[in-house]
Amino acid sequence: VQLVESGGGLAQAGGSLRLACTASQGTFTDYTMAWFRQAPGKDREFVAAINGRGRSIYYADSVKGRFSISRDNAENTVYLQMTSLRPEDTAVYYCAARWPPDLTSQTRLARVYNDWGQGTQVTVSS
Repeated sequence: VQLVESGGGLAQAGGSLRLACTASQGTFTDYTMAWFRQAPGKDREFVAAINGRGRSIYYADSVKGRFSISRDNAENTVYLQMTSLRPEDTAVYYCAARWPPDLTSQTRLARVYNDWGQGTQVTVSS
C-alpha cells in the first residue's frame, strides 16, 4: 500500500493541527493504520494506531487525551487530530500500514510496519 501524508505545519503551543494519510493500491480495511513521529536525534516513536474497522485504538501515553486517531474507510484515509500541542510534539510525523488489521502486542513497534508515508513536519512553537 502506498501512503501520502498531508496537514503538517507550524502551530503555537496549545494549538491544534490535523494530519491526514491517504492510502492507495491495497484493501484499506486489511490494514492496521498507525502514526509514528521522529524528532531530530531521536528514535522513531509510536503515537497512535487504529484497527481495520476503526473500533480499537492504541495511544502513546505522551499523547493520550490530546491526540485522536480516526479513519474513513470509504475514503482510504486515516487522520490524526492533535490538540493542546506542546513544543515537545515537534517532529516529522509518519503514517504507517501493517497487516493484520487487528491490534496486537507488536502494534507499537515501528519495525513491524512494511509501508510508510514520506512524513510531514509538525513544528510547535512555545
